[in-house]
Amino acid sequence: QVHLVESGGGLVQAGGSLRLACAASGMIFSFNTMNWYRQTPGKQRELVAAITSDRNTNYADSVKGRFTISRDNPKNTVYLQMNSLKPEDTAVYYCNTFLRGMMFWGRGTQGTVSS
Repeated sequence: QVHLVESGGGLVQAGGSLRLACAASGMIFSFNTMNWYRQTPGKQRELVAAITSDRNTNYADSVKGRFTISRDNPKNTVYLQMNSLKPEDTAVYYCNTFLRGMMFWGRGTQGTVSS
């Protein structure tokens, strides 16, 4: 059973930084693309960043140049470094992967940016 656990959310002022982490288990972590999504009330969940097994990365236009996704395979962990945060980055951030035809999600971590 794949299990994803996010951590690192919190409250920060605009311009500040947060570093999110997602610990994975129940899978061969190094083989999988890992994703970070976010969701705000009343809106669809959106893809923020992705990193492949080859460490190729992809970002939403809204976070390019501010967010960095990385992975530590020996620790089975994916990170999202978020800098120059804006109030519109306030959301619940979810870790995600796709494996054996199924999507797996963590429970999410709240990131709040005050103006």
